Amino acid sequence: MVDMGKEIRYNDKPWLNQYEKGVLEKIEFEETFLHEFLERSAGKSPDKTALIFQGYNITYCELNDMANRFAACLIDFGINKGDSVAILLPNIIPCVVSYYAILKIGGIVVMNNPMYSDRELKHQFNDAGAEALITLDLLADRMINLRPETKIRQIFYTSIGDYLPFPKNLLFKFVAKKKKLAADVNPSKDVYRWKEILSRYSPELPDVKLSIDDIAMYQYTGGTTGISKGVELSHSNLSIQVQQIASWFPAFNESDEIMLGCLPFFHVFGLSAAMNWAIFMGWPNVLVPKPQPAFLLKTIRKFRPTIVPLVPTMIINMLNHPDINKTDMTCIKGCFSGSAPLPVEVIKNFEDKTGAIIVEGFGLTEASPITHINPFAADKRKVGSIGLPVPNTKCQIVDLNDSNTEIPAGEAGELLIKGPQVMKGYLEKPEETEQTLIDGWLYTGDIAKMDEEGYFYIVDRKKDMIISGGLNVYPRNIEEAFYENSKVQEACCIGIPHPTRGEAAKVFVVLKEGENATAGELIEFCRPILARYKLPAEIEFRKKLPKTSVGKIARKDLKAEVMKVGLLEGQPGGGNVIY
Repeated sequence: MVDMGKEIRYNDKPWLNQYEKGVLEKIEFEETFLHEFLERSAGKSPDKTALIFQGYNITYCELNDMANRFAACLIDFGINKGDSVAILLPNIIPCVVSYYAILKIGGIVVMNNPMYSDRELKHQFNDAGAEALITLDLLADRMINLRPETKIRQIFYTSIGDYLPFPKNLLFKFVAKKKKLAADVNPSKDVYRWKEILSRYSPELPDVKLSIDDIAMYQYTGGTTGISKGVELSHSNLSIQVQQIASWFPAFNESDEIMLGCLPFFHVFGLSAAMNWAIFMGWPNVLVPKPQPAFLLKTIRKFRPTIVPLVPTMIINMLNHPDINKTDMTCIKGCFSGSAPLPVEVIKNFEDKTGAIIVEGFGLTEASPITHINPFAADKRKVGSIGLPVPNTKCQIVDLNDSNTEIPAGEAGELLIKGPQVMKGYLEKPEETEQTLIDGWLYTGDIAKMDEEGYFYIVDRKKDMIISGGLNVYPRNIEEAFYENSKVQEACCIGIPHPTRGEAAKVFVVLKEGENATAGELIEFCRPILARYKLPAEIEFRKKLPKTSVGKIARKDLKAEVMKVGLLEGQPGGGNVIY
C-alpha cells in the first residue's frame, strides 16, 4: 500500500506496486518487425493453424507463403518502399495476408472501415496517397467508380467465398448473391481477382532494406473537428505494442491458446490486441467478419477460443441473446475489454458465464493504441478503472488550464502519456502534431484521475467524441452532413446512452422558416454521406438552440437539458427515436 501521508508523485510510479508477478516495469524490446514475427512463428510451427475462417484453416507456413506471394505481386505492379496501399476488408484471410505483405516490402498500410461512405473513403485514400487497394467483390464496383478521383491504380478484390471448407464452398456459389454475400464485378482495367493474381507469383522476395523507425501504417482517427487524420505509426511502435501486450499476460502460453478475432482489424484495437498479438504468440486466430451476437456465440461453441478481446457492445449483446443459454463459455480464460466502460453487473454476469476474468483497458489510436490495462490477477483488478500504465509507459495528469502544473492524486486533469508506442505524428499536419506531442508527451484530450495506488480512471472526454459500438463518432462530422440539407438552418449533435451500442448520436435540428421535414427524411438524406453506425439514433426538432455569449451553439447546455430529463440514465428522450 502507498503511504497516505506522503505526497504521491507520478514520477514515483505508484502503479508498479500493483503489477502482478512476472510483469516488469521495463522490457528490453526486440528490435524485430511485425512481419518477422510472422516468419518466426512459421519457422517454429509451420504446420500449426494460423487462421480459421468458417472452418477453413490455413497454417502459419501457408500464411507466410501467401504474404510473400502478394508482396511479390505488389512489387511487380510498381509498389515500392514508402508507397501507400489501402485495405478495405472485414476480418477475412486476405485482410491478414495483405497487411503483412505490405509490411514485408516496406509499404505503408492504410486500413479503412468497409462501412464508410464513398466520401469518407475518398478523403482517406487521397490523404494517404494510396496507390493500390485490396477490397471485397461487394465493394469493388463502388471503388472502381471512385478510383478516378484518387491516386489508386490497381484494385484487387476477394470474396467471402474464396476460403471456405467443403461443402460450404459449393453451397456458397448457389446462395451467395441471393443473400448478398457476393457480387459480380464489372470488367475494368487494372482490376484483379485475389486468388487468380496470387497464383501467378512465387513466394521468393527480393531483399528490402528497412529501418525499424520507418512508417509502417497510417491509421486514421478523427480530431476535435471530426476531420479524419492519418496517425503515423512506425514499425517500432507496432512491434513494441505487441510485446507490451504479451508481457502483460504472462499466464497465456504459446501452445494452448486460441484467439477470437472478432474486433475489426481495420481499427487499431483489433489490429494490435487480436491480429498482431496472435501472430506474435503463434496462436490460431478464429476470424469473425461480422461480430453479431448469434454468430459470436456459435463461433465460441464451435471453436472454443480461450482469449477474447471484445468491446462492451459485443459482451452486452451476447449476454442478452437467447443463444447464451445453450453456449458453454467456460473455454474462455480471459477477456480484454476496451473502448468504453463496462457496467459492474455486466462484468459479473460475463464472468459467471465464463469463469474467466475481464480486464478493462484504455488506449487511443495515437498510442498504437494501448497505454493502460488492469492486472489480470483478480485480486489486483479494480472494476471501473482503466488499470495501470503498461511497461515502459509514463503517465501524468496536469491542470486543464496549465499543462505545466501536475494535479495531485485523486484530482481530475488532462491525461498525458509518454512511451515507445506513441505515434510519430499526424500525416502532413505539423501544427496539430505540435499541439498533441509536446516534449515527448502525448496530450490525450481525456480528463482522468489517478488514485493513491496508481490506478487510473477516465472521468470525462475533453473532446465531444461519441463511442458507438466501440467505434469513434465525431459530432462535427454528423453536423456537417445535416448542414448539407437545404432545409436545415442549425444542427447540434451530442452523445446519448444506447441500450446495445453504449452511446449513439442525437441531433437537435432547427429548420429554416417555412420548411418541413421528418426525422426519417433527414436520416435518408444522410445515408450516402455517413457510415451507418454514425447515423443518429434520435432527432429532435427545435425552434431555436441555446447559444453562448459569442453566438456559438451551446452544446453543453443541450447535454445538461438531456441529463435533467433523465435521458443520460437510460430513460426515453424527447426526440424522434430511430433505433
